Amino acid sequence: MLRNRVNSSNIASIGWENGTLEVEFHDSGVYQYSGVPEAVYHAFLNAYSKGGYFHDHVKDRYPYREVAL
Repeated sequence: MLRNRVNSSNIASIGWENGTLEVEFHDSGVYQYSGVPEAVYHAFLNAYSKGGYFHDHVKDRYPYREVAL
């Protein structure tokens, strides 16, 4: 999945494809979140605080799995 690099102290890049949000963290790898609306992805990508948006709108709201690199 193509991910966009972001300016964040915790998050390196964010991608979205067919309802799957992929988040690369600087220190803990890549995770895929299922059933994420495209609007959430765009809001996440455009959020001033990527970490804050992730914690408020993604974490603990969607099922996820770690992706092996």
